Amino acid sequence: MPSHLSADRPAAQPPPRGSVDALISQTRRLKGDVDAVRRDAEGEGADHPRERWQRALCDLALHQLNDLDEHLAQLRDGPLPTAADAGPAASASGSLLSRVGSAEWNLLTDEASWSAELYRILGRDPAVPPLTLDELPSLVVDEDRPKLTAMVTDCLVDARPIDGEFRITRRGGDVRTVHMMGEPVLDTDGSTASMWAVLRDVSELRRSQRAVSETRDSLHHRQEAVRSEQRLAVELQEAVLPQWRGSLRLPHRGPRTLDLASQHLPASTHTMIGGDWYDALELTDGETLLSVGDLTGQGVGVTSNMTMLLGAVRGMAMAGAQPGQLMAWLNQLLDATVQPALGSAVCCRYRPATRTLVWAQAGHPAPLLFRDGTGRVLDAPDGVLLGATSGAVYGQAEVTLEVGDLLLLHTDGLVPGHTGSAAAQLLLGLAPRLVANRTAEECVRTVVEEFGEGAREDNACVLMAKVTS
Repeated sequence: MPSHLSADRPAAQPPPRGSVDALISQTRRLKGDVDAVRRDAEGEGADHPRERWQRALCDLALHQLNDLDEHLAQLRDGPLPTAADAGPAASASGSLLSRVGSAEWNLLTDEASWSAELYRILGRDPAVPPLTLDELPSLVVDEDRPKLTAMVTDCLVDARPIDGEFRITRRGGDVRTVHMMGEPVLDTDGSTASMWAVLRDVSELRRSQRAVSETRDSLHHRQEAVRSEQRLAVELQEAVLPQWRGSLRLPHRGPRTLDLASQHLPASTHTMIGGDWYDALELTDGETLLSVGDLTGQGVGVTSNMTMLLGAVRGMAMAGAQPGQLMAWLNQLLDATVQPALGSAVCCRYRPATRTLVWAQAGHPAPLLFRDGTGRVLDAPDGVLLGATSGAVYGQAEVTLEVGDLLLLHTDGLVPGHTGSAAAQLLLGLAPRLVANRTAEECVRTVVEEFGEGAREDNACVLMAKVTS
């Protein structure tokens, strides 16, 4: 808006009507497009913070486009007559042009001239004379009066344009936010003769902006809370899982018969951490316990369940329970708890004297055996799903291993986007590379390089056991 207007300036000419009509048509098409986007956001999940934020942004855009539509219509049609000339029609409510008003205050005569729109914005009776500059602060809430006084003083004394907001109280106690833009009008000798201003009710616009800010803050806080819980869950899960990296050297008394290595692959930061686990333990009879599984639930709370489950599995194995019996006892234990935590598991005992692997499963991927450049899925024993019935009996299977054999135990999320037999086939496709590796740690590295370096929706565990003697 140009400053220092002259009191004898010529009347401004309206823009060509056709060009304004074209802008109005474009604005209304855009309003329809934004409204369609908002409807799509409503259908994606009304209670999610991201969807609330998207809807709030669409509401804000629609308010601004509505304002633009109304302002362009006013630009095309020209201002309404002043309140004194408008008659009863000027005070009708619901006009598209009721959101922007204008005023001029003559400093020489102390007269004021308001448009009909301004009377409606300020909630004043059009039959009552307009307020002078000295009287205008009486409409403003106490906290905002110094702001209005400073803006008017800067305009009249220093010829600075007015561009600011303040709140007014209308009849009935309704508080509205008004945006005022104004500038001085100079007479022929350069002194200020009057002040001209336009005022707009921006209450709904500011409400929409606050809604956007609040939903954005809510989304940010929720994301931060999720990230914090994810970090804590990963830290706790790493603390619960066996504290070894690379090849596991069990503190056995005789020659080493298994080369063990494992890896925990956490989910990406965009998802919650679940309860996948692995374990390896040398038992008192010289046999080795190998187990892998996953717990239901996600986040920090699942870690305490993982601690309990690992302790139970180890305790029952140390007491001599074979894999099938261990699964049955674990089923009874979880059946008696308020919140069963185990989703699936596979449990193995390796007997080095005969190179025999005894194993049982509960709704879990079967181990994979690699030998002579090829791999296969071990034949599953007969059994039932964990938690199906009290007193369930789990079958167990035996397989004799050979020196150089590689055993792969994994949870169902190891291969992103694939589960069950599809994941098994992809893992079996690594057979030539896996059997060529010298150590279990190199085998784990091969699997991680193939399936574990990108973002993943689920966390996973992999455990490798290579028969060395």
